[in-house]
Amino acid sequence: MNDKLRIAVDAMGGDNAPDEIVKGVIDAVGKCADIHVFLVGKQDVVKAVLDRYGYSGDGISAVNADEVIDPDEPPVIAIRSKKNSSIVVGMMMVRRGEADAFISAGSSGAILVGGQVIVGRSKGVERPPLAPLIPTKTGVSILVDCGANVDAKPTNLLQFAQMGSIYMEHVVGIPNPKVAIVNIGVEEEKGNALVKETFPLLKACPNINFIGSIEARDIPAGIADVIVCDAFVGNVILKFYEGSAAVILSKIKEGMMSSFRSKIGALLVKPGLKKALSGFHADEYGGAPLLGLKGLVVKAHGSSKAREISIAIQQCITFHNQKINERISEYLNSPDSSASSQQAGGSARDGK
Repeated sequence: MNDKLRIAVDAMGGDNAPDEIVKGVIDAVGKCADIHVFLVGKQDVVKAVLDRYGYSGDGISAVNADEVIDPDEPPVIAIRSKKNSSIVVGMMMVRRGEADAFISAGSSGAILVGGQVIVGRSKGVERPPLAPLIPTKTGVSILVDCGANVDAKPTNLLQFAQMGSIYMEHVVGIPNPKVAIVNIGVEEEKGNALVKETFPLLKACPNINFIGSIEARDIPAGIADVIVCDAFVGNVILKFYEGSAAVILSKIKEGMMSSFRSKIGALLVKPGLKKALSGFHADEYGGAPLLGLKGLVVKAHGSSKAREISIAIQQCITFHNQKINERISEYLNSPDSSASSQQAGGSARDGK
């Protein structure tokens, strides 16, 4: 096992746990012989599900964790009081070096708090952002931040842009990714105080391809590869994205089934439509990594099914192989980044 990538997966987190989580893990292990997955949760329950699906290989181990953190529990209190929860046990495995990554579809708040408190931030990282991939007309973009830092500073957004660029280049494979900040217009003088203070920092930052502001309506077109914003704005964008996609798909299906003629037409267009819309399914992109930690933590969607868990595991493999944490730490502690931070501090003081 020493030469394999070790991934801890929260077997008890999410709407469809443990069955869909276990199914996803079995699928991932079947596709990749170079990983070992620790299913963290109530051991008897996990083993029963593994038996039900007929798994008898040596690529999966069950790690006992008797407690579960519910989504409505206060995150800080839950992390401190439920030491034997699947989230805390899984993150402690990463902290102790027993696992290289941790995936959970459980409580977002507990994952965000645990990531910073248990796994810890990499040197030079001010605030780790949650960074999901979102579908666009041209492929995918990374939305950074979408849930970890509701109240962010200009220097935080500067780091989000840097970390998002590293991820998109080395995990997604987009050379020199285009970076944009979410704004209410494309003109440089527009925006709230946060955007106005962050814009010149991004513009002056070396080693990122900053293209200016982006309005929310242009995000689906794929104009930028890295979408920078604070978590309040990012979460609104993400939830609106998900809701709009669900409504559009529902209306398409409704229209196709509205008459005998439309049903005939639906049979003809269904293969092409299914292929075209497949890229807009959340399960195509795995989970959202919490960037800038000492170890890899991935937050999967709460409604994740087997396919999304399997892809999240593949995501961890790429993340690890491309040494993303090391690249982020190296960049944020480089002279170029230090110069940017010093300029950021000076700009903020001048603004005051």
